[in-house]
Amino acid sequence: MPLARIAEITSGALTGMADPRAVVRGPVVIDSRAVEPGSLFVAIKGDRVDGHDFAAQAVEAGAVAVLASRPVDAPAVVVGDAVTALADLATAVCADLPSATVVGVTGSAGKTTTKDLLARLTARIGPTVAPVGSFNNEIGHPLTVLKADEDTRYLVLELSARDAGHISHLARVAPPKIGVVLNVGTAHLGVFGGKEAIAKAKGELVEALPADGVAVLNADDPLVAAMARRTGARVTWYGRAESADVRAEGVTLDDRGRAAFTLRTPSEAAPVMLRLYGEHAVENALAAAAAAYELGLPVATIAEELSEAEPRSRWRMEVTDRADGVTVINDAYNANPDSMRAAFDALDALAGGRRRFAVVAALRELGEESVALNEGVGRLAAGAGLAGLLVVGPDADPVLAGAAGGATPVTHVADAEAAAAELSALLAPGDVVLVKGPRAAALERVAQALLGGERR
Repeated sequence: MPLARIAEITSGALTGMADPRAVVRGPVVIDSRAVEPGSLFVAIKGDRVDGHDFAAQAVEAGAVAVLASRPVDAPAVVVGDAVTALADLATAVCADLPSATVVGVTGSAGKTTTKDLLARLTARIGPTVAPVGSFNNEIGHPLTVLKADEDTRYLVLELSARDAGHISHLARVAPPKIGVVLNVGTAHLGVFGGKEAIAKAKGELVEALPADGVAVLNADDPLVAAMARRTGARVTWYGRAESADVRAEGVTLDDRGRAAFTLRTPSEAAPVMLRLYGEHAVENALAAAAAAYELGLPVATIAEELSEAEPRSRWRMEVTDRADGVTVINDAYNANPDSMRAAFDALDALAGGRRRFAVVAALRELGEESVALNEGVGRLAAGAGLAGLLVVGPDADPVLAGAAGGATPVTHVADAEAAAAELSALLAPGDVVLVKGPRAAALERVAQALLGGERR
């Protein structure tokens, strides 16, 4: 796309001797270190780093120009707001991709895993673009859309909501044909004020669907099921319920906590043996299967791909066995009360009779219910048969209070480094460790220290 067209789409002005005929052929990036020849560098002012300070460096590295909110010492398209302009650019590019089907995934937990599974499935039937990790906000979402080109047939996108209207905004950038809603839980409860408000925000995805679209809804979650009334699209149901169009029958777990089940669809059934850890992965697999089924993928192929899929995005139920037999479960990407329960269920299934430990931190963004819910985390951990519980961080009092009085030895440590040091002295061959907490606690550093750089 020539710079003149980019300026037109974003209502920007060319400055710094920018050539209107110069063509952006490389990726659109927000990190100057990711610049390739032909890139467009988007200068975003963050809390700690201002991308405008790296404009000249980006052009020297090969960027054609900079999309900036103020004049910079480099060829640029100067706009009123770079984040808004990024969305405008993605909207225009998506509109020029008539052969691409957009599939949106949202929910309080499991978005990234479901997105990864679905992207694997759609790749069997056409070139697919999906975000890396959790690129699901007002910056990551348009950056993902801008990776698509005329060959793209499927855009599998993850949509997060930090407030009302966020999902509606993301859906306008890339209008979905299929919308998958996983669940309504307690993530960001403090921001929204209640689960009903969270449901209202998540339901913006199905409201954005066209009449000839499909809403893929969880039949087992009443707040998700109620969203059927909010869309003019056709609804297909997935879940454990007998009434679900796509459902799991005969779910069992192996000694590593991995689920096997029969995938039942309106046309046929096929066996699935997941390599993902934890029974909660069944719901993610069903959601991806239901969307893929609507896209026409054969059931046998869906089952085959689900059975071969391994965790793709980091720090989500990464299970690593050390050489001495210690097993580390790194589920430290983020946490809320629902995902914390799922993680402890997975620990129970995987550990069996082995000695088990856990490292947790107080959950965030829970509003007025923060103390009660964090006390619940402490009670959950104290009742999990642990040989030791480490609670990390300065805001740990509610978790410690919830765990008090139980048989589990509890230790409060200042940070991830202290937790890793404490654990190193406690662990013996054959032990199992769960590391789970909110993103702000950076507990992945505990797992990394325990593994000494090992990967699963």
